[in-house]
Amino acid sequence: MFKENSKAIYLQIVDRICDEVLGGVLKPDDRMPSVREYAATVQVNPNTMMRAYDHLSSLGIIYNRRGIGFFVSAEAPEEIRKMRVRDMFGDRLLEVFRELQLLGITPEILKERYEEYLGSNSTK
Repeated sequence: MFKENSKAIYLQIVDRICDEVLGGVLKPDDRMPSVREYAATVQVNPNTMMRAYDHLSSLGIIYNRRGIGFFVSAEAPEEIRKMRVRDMFGDRLLEVFRELQLLGITPEILKERYEEYLGSNSTK
């Protein structure tokens, strides 16, 4: 499940949960699995899972109802989109632009390929 990269496992779990929120698997006000349940599902130590939940809580993606558990916040989908757009337009997009320039890929070619991608994924 986890990629062999420099990103900490708890942050990879955070990404997975954010994907589930954006994909509609987890909806606002849904109760999250307990830390132990989710840790068993993704086969990590409960401390790692708690770290992921704490991070999501600090971002306003989930919140804790004392004695009941964690829930997806009403603002979670919009907050995740905002975070990911900021990330995309940061270093990631600059790196893509540098690579495009080095490869000689013009905006026209990029637009054409993107439109092809959208067309091929619109039927799924």
